[in-house]
Amino acid sequence: MPTNASELQKVLRPIHIWAIAVGLVISGEYFGWNYGWGTSGTVGFLIATLIITVLYVCFIFSFTELTTAVPHAGGPFAYAYRAMGPLGGLIAGYASLIEFLFAAPAIAYALGSYVHFLYPSVPVLYTAIGCYILFTFINLLGIKESAVFSVIVTLLAVVELLIYLGIVAPAFKWVNFMAHALPVQWSGLFAALPFAIWLYVCIEGVAMVAEEVRDIKKDIPRGYISGILTLTVLALAVMIFTGGITDWRLLSNIDYPLPESIGIVLGKNSSITRLFAGIGLFGLIASFHSIIISYSRQLFALGRSNFLPAILARVHSRFKTPHLALFVGGVLGLLAIRYLDTQKLVIISTLGAVVMYITSMISLFVLRVKEPELHRPFTAPLYPFMPAVALVLSLVCCVTICWFYPMLSALFFIGLVIVTALFYLTGRHRIPSIV
Repeated sequence: MPTNASELQKVLRPIHIWAIAVGLVISGEYFGWNYGWGTSGTVGFLIATLIITVLYVCFIFSFTELTTAVPHAGGPFAYAYRAMGPLGGLIAGYASLIEFLFAAPAIAYALGSYVHFLYPSVPVLYTAIGCYILFTFINLLGIKESAVFSVIVTLLAVVELLIYLGIVAPAFKWVNFMAHALPVQWSGLFAALPFAIWLYVCIEGVAMVAEEVRDIKKDIPRGYISGILTLTVLALAVMIFTGGITDWRLLSNIDYPLPESIGIVLGKNSSITRLFAGIGLFGLIASFHSIIISYSRQLFALGRSNFLPAILARVHSRFKTPHLALFVGGVLGLLAIRYLDTQKLVIISTLGAVVMYITSMISLFVLRVKEPELHRPFTAPLYPFMPAVALVLSLVCCVTICWFYPMLSALFFIGLVIVTALFYLTGRHRIPSIV
């Protein structure tokens, strides 16, 4: 294969990394998290969210060490492979793919729901399919073009959330937030963890564009850290203020809690309500677009490293993007939309995420011992405390999801067993890997 057939362009700067990081996650503020209210109430879910916020702060500061030390489009797969060999790489790659491939259809569902809120005659499924086709094409045009698009829609999404907070904050009442919320049940709090994870899930996808960053040492830490700070403030503000405008139980089982909330404050027939629902698509678009970037790079990296068919590593001769990986990821996402609802997609995606977090933190510890001389432009602060906290909390989340959602967890691990068996039976573990 020609050299340029599997090379990506180095064009990304800190603003692009911030936009991709925030864009990957910001849809979590628009929908999905509210299902956590249904299991634990507002206070229980707030506690769950604070726990998960600690997890992500510790994880991102630790993960950035791996991202800068081993810049690779495979992200977690590459770190686990380098630390633990083919099996570690396989588990991390599988978990990461599941996280992103199932997050995208959940967001596509929400896009369809928002459009359906505006135009009831438009079916949710048709909008979801249309979004996959449109944004796969946009991503085909080039990473710089995709990143510029991410900056624009992410900025619009952040501004919209600030406007939303300005509208609902005057209607906030603590009595509403606290109603029906106590006492907090431990079982409900633990069951809510995957929905708290949804507020931050996929932020690590920035690692998958590491090969396309101009200055690894400076740009990735700046983009990552500013991204997690932005998301933490927005997540807590949206969750708290939304919970205090009305009986929160009315918002705990829908895919469009924000426009519904504005409708409660201003009236559903208000022009501002409809305008917000329309503009609200930007937040979902930002995440959907950024997640497509991430899963296509993951498929590309797994193909280039011989863990998946090598054809997935082909780069378009004109646009320098992994066009076949984009297409395959889109097809898999459409199949997920066909057979799973939003809540199931969120749970499976978050399970993939926490398994990947576990493999990444183990990889960090192993590489510190195995390769002490490895050049690390950024090192995890408070080592080993921060990565240890991230690892322990990830293990707690993994066990919790398996306990409360056994059928979906079984599907995840059955898939892992099948993939592992095929990997060894086909002899791919013996093929030299590019990591």
